[in-house]
Amino acid sequence: MSNRNNQANKQAARERLRAERERQAKKDKIRRQLIVGGAIVGVLAIAGGIGVAVSSMDGGSGSAAGDSTDWAKAAKAPLTKPQHTSGKNGTTVVVGKKDAKNTLDLFEDPRCPGCAGFEQAAGATVEKDIKDGKYKASYHLGTFLDANLKGTGSKNALSALGAALDVSPDAFLKYKYALYSKEFHPDETGPDKFADDSYLIKVADTIPALKGNAAFQKAVKSGTYDRWALEMSDAFSAVKDVTSTPTIKLNDTVLGTDSPQGKVAPSSVAAFNSMVDKALKK
Repeated sequence: MSNRNNQANKQAARERLRAERERQAKKDKIRRQLIVGGAIVGVLAIAGGIGVAVSSMDGGSGSAAGDSTDWAKAAKAPLTKPQHTSGKNGTTVVVGKKDAKNTLDLFEDPRCPGCAGFEQAAGATVEKDIKDGKYKASYHLGTFLDANLKGTGSKNALSALGAALDVSPDAFLKYKYALYSKEFHPDETGPDKFADDSYLIKVADTIPALKGNAAFQKAVKSGTYDRWALEMSDAFSAVKDVTSTPTIKLNDTVLGTDSPQGKVAPSSVAAFNSMVDKALKK
């Protein structure tokens, strides 16, 4: 009896090891390079995820790759801008005290695993610094990964973030943080969960200001801010000196450590705080 159990346990252990090796092999393949539809996307390894180099395919309204019929229609739909935006087409999203002397610029894509890694490491610190007036934050959100990985999750999540922003800047911050969390951010080798409105609403239900919020849910389901999401993506793509996500700048100083592919965003609170303090002394 004992011998049979031992053999069964060994077999189960071998199966678990085999499954883990297969899962890791898939991750390693993506970490080396993402090749989808002939588009090559460079990757930057960081703790908790991978930073992704922006390819020539912007994934916005001008890119057909990854767009569904609904998103093609959204590109021609009337523009509805969320509250708490400014600038051309409402693509300036600044959160924080108006009199804050410093500005932190964050360039991210909702599906980017490296962005999730940064947010999981430093997102709460960024939120606290904004409240303390250490800096205000300007958000630049792209959707190029929809074109490179296929799907519509980045655009859909960005549209939902617009619905959260329409509720309040605080709801926007907390929702963005939740979308990038370990619990809810999709694995880079897994399905495009952000393309599902019900999943986005499920994540939103963890935020008090959005939980059961009928107006928010209606905006997500009806795509109220789909056109705005495309405008945000186009504005992101128009920034020429940003070549990867996440890119974090403080007063135009890029925060990160040097790598052959460029600056890699800080992957810990200590590293982030150190880089912020150094940039503020310039």
